[in-house]
Amino acid sequence: MGKDKISKLMEQAILKGIFPGAVLLCAVNQKIVFFEAYGMADLFNKRKMRKDSIFDLASLTKPLATALAVLKLVEKRQVFLDQKIGSILEEFKTSDKADITIDMLLRHTSGFPAHREYFKKIITTAKLPRQCLRDFLVHEPLENRVNTCQVYSDLGFMLIAWIIETITCQRLDHFVSEQIYRPLGIDDLFFIKLNQHNEKLKKYRQKIVATQQCPWRKRVLAGEVDDDNAWAAGGIEGHAGLFGSAGSIYKLCCEILNAVQNKKTIVLAPDIIKSFVLKKNKHDMVAGFDTPSKENSSSGRYFSKSSIGHLGFTGTSFWIDPEISKIIIFLSNRVHPLRSNEGIKKFRPQLHDLIHAQLI
Repeated sequence: MGKDKISKLMEQAILKGIFPGAVLLCAVNQKIVFFEAYGMADLFNKRKMRKDSIFDLASLTKPLATALAVLKLVEKRQVFLDQKIGSILEEFKTSDKADITIDMLLRHTSGFPAHREYFKKIITTAKLPRQCLRDFLVHEPLENRVNTCQVYSDLGFMLIAWIIETITCQRLDHFVSEQIYRPLGIDDLFFIKLNQHNEKLKKYRQKIVATQQCPWRKRVLAGEVDDDNAWAAGGIEGHAGLFGSAGSIYKLCCEILNAVQNKKTIVLAPDIIKSFVLKKNKHDMVAGFDTPSKENSSSGRYFSKSSIGHLGFTGTSFWIDPEISKIIIFLSNRVHPLRSNEGIKKFRPQLHDLIHAQLI
């Protein structure tokens, strides 16, 4: 009966145009108690959503790829959270950003602005796109004094990707695949490098969920990252670019949950991840993850204060509650066909509250 109410809410959301389609996975004590697909993956070619559909995960890239890559580097003692970026990247050695630490970047207290439309200039330059993006980061004025306030910033995670690649001499996608996804048996969490033959894109093309009808790319996006800056830079960035299915995210969330609960893990060090999710200065965001805000949280009213999760612009989210071992993964294509559709903001907490009432 409870599952029927959840399905009815999802179907009503589709009828109201909140999103064309979605996949919802809920688990308690690492046992899946609800896993269903709804609606359409692509309105234009009438492709239906499947439980194994592959979504553009947008900012879920931050916790599920970039932050976990840093965690592995900390574990290997190749980097330290209080390490200053000026000691790693020569370009920042004498700048006003030299004293920003990796922890500040992860916690969005670096002073960087939230967002910049770098793509407009990147697509017109003769420079290598990624180098162009990084030049912008070097010269971008800080909006706030370092470590004085928390402002959610894509730019900070672009910089973390640069740091990871400098230290490892590997591309971000290769590093997280080798160090995290593959050892966990996860095959369908990946980045798609643009303008290059890509086996993943070829393999998963019929599963990839469409996002926006892009006004400047002049096409419906499917298999190329929706985020403009990540796209212009080549598809692999620290703030966006990760694609994946609900099932793959669930496997990774189970590993994160085990680490936070100090249980046996395969790739993540519990002592390090616990330092990541420790709150500082009463901020809502911890290192790489978000936590439920005191009022009007997208996670609803029933996730504990120790919960961690994140939202993605394309209509994606995950939440993990270590106090009751609850995981909710909600993936939608709310930007398909238009980004202006924002009905999901009210829907998310309503959905999470209903799940808690009916299944937990």
